[in-house]
Amino acid sequence: MTTAEQLDRLARTGHLLVALDFDGTLAPLADEPMAARMLPESRAALNALAALPETTVAFVSGRTLHDLRIVTEETPASVFLLAGSHGAEFGDDEPAVGADADATRLRDDLIAATGAAVDGIDGAWIEPKAFGLGLHTRLATRADADAAAEAVGAIVADRAPDWRRRDGHDILEYAFRHEGKDGAVATMRERVGATAVLFAGDDVTDEDALRSLAPGDLGVHVGEGPTAASVQVPDAAALAVLLADLAERRAAVRTH
Repeated sequence: MTTAEQLDRLARTGHLLVALDFDGTLAPLADEPMAARMLPESRAALNALAALPETTVAFVSGRTLHDLRIVTEETPASVFLLAGSHGAEFGDDEPAVGADADATRLRDDLIAATGAAVDGIDGAWIEPKAFGLGLHTRLATRADADAAAEAVGAIVADRAPDWRRRDGHDILEYAFRHEGKDGAVATMRERVGATAVLFAGDDVTDEDALRSLAPGDLGVHVGEGPTAASVQVPDAAALAVLLADLAERRAAVRTH
């Protein structure tokens, strides 16, 4: 089935859920993560989709819900659904870290320990996460990135061997919560009563969601590399074109 035929099928579905990763998918990757912003073309396409009947747009990110709201420039009145921390945080829910004081204390200790371990490595730094930590190496040389990953990995393996590890584009994450984007998409599908889902992402962490899609759904991989998606586009700008095309096709079906 061609991409056009798959988009036509989604355009005709009863309730469409468009669930999207943010970094590298809707916004180009940024050296400073909090400086990332959605392409204007992506925003226009998503606004057009969200305005259609029986159509829900959602962001599903590894970022904390707090940071996701900032980079997506969303407000409490937004019509877009949000899932942060790979699906461990939803909408207006507050992070439930207080429910496990021991895990939270360990998280804080590990953030301090790993931060000290990479302090002398140029271009490497630790980002505190709601349920763990992230090692950023986008500005590091390959050798320095490998050294930082080895140091952080050794600390976590020794003190928190059951934490989940996630490898991404120039980021290595560890978390004491094990939710994945596949679960986030499944929860959103159920909540809105979606009859079909489009999920798009660019990173290894998005493959869980892409592999979980059902017949009749559409998975889109942004960038190169192996993927479970049935459609690949080269970059965020190309995805914006695809989303605008879907909005036009669905508008022709749902508003006439």
